[in-house]
Amino acid sequence: MKVLLGVGGSDESRRALTQTVERAVEADDELTIAIFETDERDEGREEIERDVKTELEGAGLDATIRHIEEAPESELLRIAEEEGFDQIVIGGGRASPMGKIKLGPITEFVLVNAQVTVKLIR
Repeated sequence: MKVLLGVGGSDESRRALTQTVERAVEADDELTIAIFETDERDEGREEIERDVKTELEGAGLDATIRHIEEAPESELLRIAEEEGFDQIVIGGGRASPMGKIKLGPITEFVLVNAQVTVKLIR
């Protein structure tokens, strides 16, 4: 399966990274990791990329790493659709005090607008 993982530096993104890398190793998925920055985190692309590379090296997995400069929600969809990805994986979603899931704007946009399968990891 050809998988596109969006990583923005949040805790949810890190969980998505770990789980997606584990699955890619088990299922022999073709993995591309798209790194982007969000206003919610102080981490820059370099720090996120270092963490991604560490995770990949630890798993012995070779994956493509690319950077998204602007509008990550739209770029993830464009990349997935134009390059024939089977699935987008994205981390997100926190429980509200009422127990309902609250999605960030990037996650919500991808879930609502994607024309390919989206896997949400929370």
